Amino acid sequence: MSSYLILTVIICISACFAYINHRYIKMPFVIGLFFLSTVVSLVIFTSRFWFPRPYDDLKVIVKQANISKFILEIMLGYLLFAGSLHTHWNDIKKYIKQITLFAVGGVLVSTIIIAALIHLACHLLQIEIEFIYCLLFGALISPTDPIAVLGILTKANVPKKIESIIVGESLFNDGIGVVVFLALLETLETGSTTVNYAHFGTLFLQEAAGGVAAGLVFGFSLHKLLKSIDHYETEVLLTIAFVMAGYSFCLFFHLSGALAVVVMGLLVGNYKQELAMSDRTQEYVHKFWELVDIILNAILFIVIALVLVVIDFKTQYLILGVVSVIVVLLSRLIVVYVPGLIAPKKIDLNKKESRLIVWGGLRGGLSVALVLSLPDSEARNILLVATYACVLFSILVQGLTIEKLAKR
Repeated sequence: MSSYLILTVIICISACFAYINHRYIKMPFVIGLFFLSTVVSLVIFTSRFWFPRPYDDLKVIVKQANISKFILEIMLGYLLFAGSLHTHWNDIKKYIKQITLFAVGGVLVSTIIIAALIHLACHLLQIEIEFIYCLLFGALISPTDPIAVLGILTKANVPKKIESIIVGESLFNDGIGVVVFLALLETLETGSTTVNYAHFGTLFLQEAAGGVAAGLVFGFSLHKLLKSIDHYETEVLLTIAFVMAGYSFCLFFHLSGALAVVVMGLLVGNYKQELAMSDRTQEYVHKFWELVDIILNAILFIVIALVLVVIDFKTQYLILGVVSVIVVLLSRLIVVYVPGLIAPKKIDLNKKESRLIVWGGLRGGLSVALVLSLPDSEARNILLVATYACVLFSILVQGLTIEKLAKR
């Protein structure tokens, strides 16, 4: 099956599910799509007992589709730029201390906590897995997913302070999580079970600092070009070109493309925007990227649900998936509450606000893409079940209840 035909099918399914959700189910957009896709994927998964041949053919197609590469190298840049373009820097700047703490320290601490508890759980369940795989799981599941957060949380009517902190955290901590994941993955590929901390530090600086620097350069260049003309068609085209070129440049030079497009989007959407673009251009640019965000989110959550087809379910793995959800929530609880107990004045979060931040730490497509990028092995299958369980719980349970919690 050609790539174009696969994309056509996914777009048609997305449109169909979006219509059904809006007309009948009335869930938030991305949650409704993910829910319907998951139901259909479960039906397809059970069809292997009655129609094994079509199921096997579909499983081969999903495996060959290279979902991880599709999300990480193609979709992520557009989604992050669209999200950051519509994010107000002044709202984030007010809570930069909390955002930095959760985005950097939170990811590192959470990675270690999750790895230790998952390794213990695997031992108790008699699942054989090396500790480095547990660290990889901690790295890929610790960051709150910017796509899920921007698609769900910003429409959940949570208080502005909480929304700003979680959105700001999600925009930056994925870059940190990816850097940690890549350093651990490189260690795994060399056959070593110990992390080279000097190499890890170098890689972190290269990816994170380099990504931010690239984002500033591309962002200011785009700002200058937009300021020099007043032609909305050309200016929309320029934003597309800079996102594609900037993200590809970072991938080629091993910089964090995620951080680069986030910085670029924040800069274009906030730095002297009224001087760079006329009111008409601003309207077209923002509306265009809003539509890109909606369309790609629809595709993304359909694709994530299709991963169910290739998951190898075993009783032990399912139990570990449930345990993983509890472990991830526990680590989130520690990361959010402990700093507040140690330095309450600096963190400036009361119990109700902390509770919302814990529950608003959503996981999504980024975690699934990272786990799919692992080398094919039994450990990958184990972590795929655990990751999908966390994403499923995060989107369907946390995503649907965060607004109710905010009202309470």
